[in-house]
Order: sequence, then structure tokens, then C-alpha cells
Amino acid sequence: MTSLHLPGAGLLRCGSDPGVMSVDQAHAAMQLHLDCTVDTCRVRRRARAVLVESGRCVLDERALP
Repeated sequence: MTSLHLPGAGLLRCGSDPGVMSVDQAHAAMQLHLDCTVDTCRVRRRARAVLVESGRCVLDERALP
């Protein structure tokens, strides 16, 4: 079985926008991309947005644009 058949396979590549994700997927993505920054990783950026929108994550003032 290749990664194309795995649920959440779109969460593996930093440069690919994973699209809509659940809170659970966002949490998994944040763990998978722990060493990435939201500036360079589209997966982590999307995951953080999902977690912030759901109230699961509150950003520090320094992280706001």
C-alpha cells in the first residue's frame, strides 16, 4: 500500500495545501510538522488556523500579523 491510500496522506508534504481538515487531523498535522514553521509549511499553517478557529489554540500576540 502506498501513502496515496492512507487517510491523511495529504498531511505529509509541507508544500501541499491539505485542504479542509478536522480538529483531530489538525492536531496530528501539528505533531507531524513539529519542526516546521507556519511561514514555510502550508500543512502547519492550515492546521494552526483550524485549531485557532475551533478555540483549541490561542495565539500569543507575537504570532499575530
